[in-house]
Amino acid sequence: MDITGLLTFLVIGAIAGWLAGLLTKGKGFGILGNIVVGIVGAVIGGHVLGFVGVTAGGFIGSVFTATVGAALLLFAVRILKRA
Repeated sequence: MDITGLLTFLVIGAIAGWLAGLLTKGKGFGILGNIVVGIVGAVIGGHVLGFVGVTAGGFIGSVFTATVGAALLLFAVRILKRA
């Protein structure tokens, strides 16, 4: 992966983590927290959306996929914290 790909990967993670934080909690988690949540969310979102047959390409599609996965991650964490 070249430096441009790495930076794009980090930017997508940061945006997705921030958006998921807004959707589920009302705020973000700081830049590093957003990146981590977004990257893990990208993996989750890729699997979940792929399972249901939804594909999204390009930068916007990647942000969408990562945001869906990150929101699912945060929702699951919130449920587990209550238990």
